[in-house]
Amino acid sequence: MMSEAPVLSVRDLEVSFATKRGVARVVRGVSYEVAAGETLAIVGESGSGKSVSTLALTKLIPIPPGRVTGQALLGDDDLVPLSERQLLEYRGTRVGYVFQDPMTSLNPVHTIGRQLTEHTRYHLGLSESQARERAVELLEQVGIPAAESRLDDHPHQFSGGMRQRVVIAIGLACDPDVLIADEATTALDVTTQAQILDLVRRLQRERGMAVVWITHDLGVVAGIADRVLVMYAGEVVEQAGVDTLFDLPRHPYTVGLLESLPVLGDLERRDLTAIPGLPPPPTHLPEGCAFHPRCAFRHDERCATERPPLTEVAPGHSIRSFYAVPEEAARAASTAARLPEPGSDRTTDPEGRDDARSGRT
Repeated sequence: MMSEAPVLSVRDLEVSFATKRGVARVVRGVSYEVAAGETLAIVGESGSGKSVSTLALTKLIPIPPGRVTGQALLGDDDLVPLSERQLLEYRGTRVGYVFQDPMTSLNPVHTIGRQLTEHTRYHLGLSESQARERAVELLEQVGIPAAESRLDDHPHQFSGGMRQRVVIAIGLACDPDVLIADEATTALDVTTQAQILDLVRRLQRERGMAVVWITHDLGVVAGIADRVLVMYAGEVVEQAGVDTLFDLPRHPYTVGLLESLPVLGDLERRDLTAIPGLPPPPTHLPEGCAFHPRCAFRHDERCATERPPLTEVAPGHSIRSFYAVPEEAARAASTAARLPEPGSDRTTDPEGRDDARSGRT
């Protein structure tokens, strides 16, 4: 059951980097909240600011040349003004991270046991024997067989899926309030990906964690998220509940993402619909709407000269656009992105929630 009070509240987060080509504004005015037991997915194409916006919360970016402003409230504590030394008490303890590639997240020269016990000994003050017991418990929780005997193995002795489970165990080692998973299943095959998603859902239910899941894979979003933030050019362009986003997307960029999804078994739809053009460089952002040069729904010069605010189009559903996509076109994009199983109008996930989305894992 989700709590009403947010565990993490991000307000007007801005992240920029000083470069030779000028100031790169990679995150612009991002705001969101996530409650205990809730999963917030952040989606968008590469370079949209998804990862930087979460790394900046605990300043896991180089400062300088990076600069972070705004608020990141973890309970009553604002993380943004804290020093590097102060943030050490939050990283891994109250905010856990699971990164994309376990082979770069894990140190190849140290055993799994050493890497699992390092956090708990430093942050929780456990003795060596207590830390090893905790490590075995964590490996068992994430489904590593013969956990105690694997503590002295090195990362190369595990498969890709098992390494990712170890990285999740490290992220959970100190019982964080918020788990941030950055493309945590991208490098895995579909079967292993489904196992990891089920694992995260189970652990979230058991621990009541808030989860922020960063991905470009809308199938993963459909399978794990409660709410979704769509990012483009460093800013949030649409936010809604996951069912609303798939059933009635209202921002042109979200519609473009859904229309570009391949649908398994759809023999009539020969070509994917691509979004034309490229995202703008963060050092040379358009004066008006960042998406307007690529937008199939742009109307007039207002799109090119004025930056639109984030506007609510329905309760809990906001877009950053002067002109919402008409409902007929939005529903057409939703229909193009789904294909029910033969003989059935809807499919059902393992937890019993109806879903017709083709990407449900």
